[in-house]
Amino acid sequence: MPWWSPQLDPEMRKRLNRFRTLRRAWWSLWILVGLYIVSLGAELLCNRDPLAVRYAGRWYFPIIRYYAEDVFVGNGRATRPDYKALARGAAFAGVATNWMVWPPLRFGPNEILDPASIDAAPVVRIRFELRRRSGSVNIDRDFRIAHAAGGASVFGASNDGVLAGRDVREFVSLPDTVILGIADRFINREASALEASAGLRMATNSAVAIRLSTYMPRSSPPQSVRITVIAAAPAGVSHAAVIEWEAGRKNYMDVPRGAILGGMTANDRVRIDSLARRRLTEYVEPVAMTVAGNIYDVTFDKEDVRWPFRPVPGHWLGIDSAGRDVLAQIIYGFRVSMTFGFILVAVSLAIGIGVGAVQGYYGGILDITFQRLIEIWSALPFLYVMILLGDVYGRGFTLLLVCYAIFNWIGISYYMRGEFLRLRHQPFVEAARCTGLPDRAIIFRHILPNALVPVITFAPFMLVGAIGSLAALDYLGFGLPPQAPSWGALLQQAQQFRGAWWLILYPSLALFLVMLMGVLVGEGVRQAYDPRGHAHVE
Repeated sequence: MPWWSPQLDPEMRKRLNRFRTLRRAWWSLWILVGLYIVSLGAELLCNRDPLAVRYAGRWYFPIIRYYAEDVFVGNGRATRPDYKALARGAAFAGVATNWMVWPPLRFGPNEILDPASIDAAPVVRIRFELRRRSGSVNIDRDFRIAHAAGGASVFGASNDGVLAGRDVREFVSLPDTVILGIADRFINREASALEASAGLRMATNSAVAIRLSTYMPRSSPPQSVRITVIAAAPAGVSHAAVIEWEAGRKNYMDVPRGAILGGMTANDRVRIDSLARRRLTEYVEPVAMTVAGNIYDVTFDKEDVRWPFRPVPGHWLGIDSAGRDVLAQIIYGFRVSMTFGFILVAVSLAIGIGVGAVQGYYGGILDITFQRLIEIWSALPFLYVMILLGDVYGRGFTLLLVCYAIFNWIGISYYMRGEFLRLRHQPFVEAARCTGLPDRAIIFRHILPNALVPVITFAPFMLVGAIGSLAALDYLGFGLPPQAPSWGALLQQAQQFRGAWWLILYPSLALFLVMLMGVLVGEGVRQAYDPRGHAHVE
């Protein structure tokens, strides 16, 4: 028999035993309680300061007490010391008698990380893009070239002057779609952009791309139409390639990889290697390089450390848009959410039970008056009140708790009022009145214990609702201050930075799991207090 059994009412003992048989609810309760207890010591898990410092034969505990920088450096400054910089300094680095004890995660929820401390992979993506010849020609209604700009290099002519007055179809076979598009433009009809492949009749006899830009009707039809001609990549020539260059890989550029690297000279490889190495520390402008007679535009891309940043070793859940660790914010945010939920539920239950008990027990004019006042109060828009008070007094945990509590008790008061109206005329209550007990004793000793069943079953669901509401208010920007760790604030950042998948995955996953376990606990409590599932008729 458990140690608490002799102190419990037999009916309560049965309910608790029923709850224990519901394994999902039982384990969800203990997981939530365990995580909350761990989160209460979050400073021991995530902290920018060490847990303890051994310096000059003495112990210091920065997690408990503030120490000035002068204590460790002797510079006369009373400012807060940077313990991470001290650990790398001469006073601690290499000194066996001076050392620090750090928490598992050496950063706090509001600490702005140094980009230089992020261990990003030293990989440079080198992109080769073939520079294809292109030009444009203006043609009249008879398809004769009125003006050319670079078209000779594509058509295989000696210069643009040679093209003047000649039929463009002598050089390229125009597809029907292009001919119809040109005709639409000459009759001043709206036409969308068009691109099609065509074959050259002269020179290399290779394919080209013909482009027509979007055309909108004008006051008069055009006298000429411009078509853009882009030469295709020569046969057997790679038109694009991406190479991942990694620092520290020996003889990386000496290994032929595809047609582009295979056609590069030794000097070109040395140049590429030098530019890629320089890109590790600074931006490198794109360069043009000739490989096997073809000109390529070469760009150097590297993943620079910018906020938000993806998960990396040491920051396993990523970094948010302000440069703060997401894991630390989730841990501290869990503590804030659970604390907010517990306090809100306790205050709401206290107010709701008190108001509902007074209404239900005394009834009459007092009940009607209270009921009309509650209906007026419940009609006030909570969000508007929250915005107004936030603008006047500023956003804060206490203000948010007060604003939410003054509205959250109304539902509980309705249930308590109904229970007291039902129980106040029961025989055991009449017997208590006959014995001369005061109203206070009747309310708290006789009626309230019998009216608490619905309240107890609602408490876990109220906790879940409080956690979800806090996250929603933070997401909307009306909750906790910006510097406070919050799951809703992380979700708001995820909306701004759509590519930062870690900002939506981990906070939403934490919110989902906590609310799921809270609902499972609530269902378990409801089943434990429901006698219908355990009653039987003989």
